[in-house]
Amino acid sequence: MSVIAFAKNWNGKFKSSTHELVSYSKKLASDLSSCLIVVSIGEVAEEELKSLGKFGADKIISVNDPKMNILTSRVYAEVLAKIAEKESVKLLVLSDNNSGKAIAPRVSVKMKAGLVASVQELPTSLDPFIVKKRVFSGKAFRYVQIDSSVKIITIAKNCFGIVENPVESVIEEFIPEVDTELFKVQVIEEEEQKNKVILSDADVVISAGRGMRSPDNWGPVEDLAEVLNAATACSRPVSDEGWRGHEEHVGQTGKVIAPNLYIAAGISGAIQHVAGISRSKCIVAINTDPEAPIFGIADYGIVGDAMEILPRLTEAFRNSKS
Repeated sequence: MSVIAFAKNWNGKFKSSTHELVSYSKKLASDLSSCLIVVSIGEVAEEELKSLGKFGADKIISVNDPKMNILTSRVYAEVLAKIAEKESVKLLVLSDNNSGKAIAPRVSVKMKAGLVASVQELPTSLDPFIVKKRVFSGKAFRYVQIDSSVKIITIAKNCFGIVENPVESVIEEFIPEVDTELFKVQVIEEEEQKNKVILSDADVVISAGRGMRSPDNWGPVEDLAEVLNAATACSRPVSDEGWRGHEEHVGQTGKVIAPNLYIAAGISGAIQHVAGISRSKCIVAINTDPEAPIFGIADYGIVGDAMEILPRLTEAFRNSKS
């Protein structure tokens, strides 16, 4: 069973999530005694493509077409399906991010493939093909068997890690025939966000809740985020009150994130919030209430006032850096 991984690029560059995807897919291909084919769509320099060989990409198929720099799910699904059929691929792997969530279902329909989203680890069995995923807002796990001949999975962030497995990659150009009617999305204007870490991409997130008591007390949160080059986030009550923008709301009804480090200051830990951050590798909770639910999922807990603890943490990290 050959394996294809879709490597999304951001302005011609691959991020750590792509490196994790290739690392995971390489191990899966090795377990299947197969080679790994990585597909890149859009303009990416050859040197950047070759960098995927560091993580195990045996063959890289590049669709280096400027028309495809804009991620249009209908176009990308069409291209991936064509490549999978050309290479007789039976297993496709995508990241469980916005692009993967948009593309994978379309490819699934085109190829009559079974699809499981947000897989948490390598398959527990290859024959039959069984994978593990979270259900009930992260409160339980489910094992799902895919019986179709073509299989598609999307993998959750931080489910495997980045593993270097250098190989000599072969780069192959591919020019697919795609119906021009599919190219309906146009970018009229771009606004670049500067001097701020994007929440969904952040390795470290500093989040705060109503325990901060006022929107005027967000200085310590932002100071710590600056020292750690972290993104800032908040609980839903904070965004509902207008203390912070809704783009920072993490939880079941907000953004679901999986950073390497998540610091929750003044957040009680309602199940709706936990559903959005439970995939974090390490959770540090700061709360005045020792019985707060957030301590039940935290790796480290600090009982105390976030207004006093955050500045001390900031000072400690500054000193350690210097």
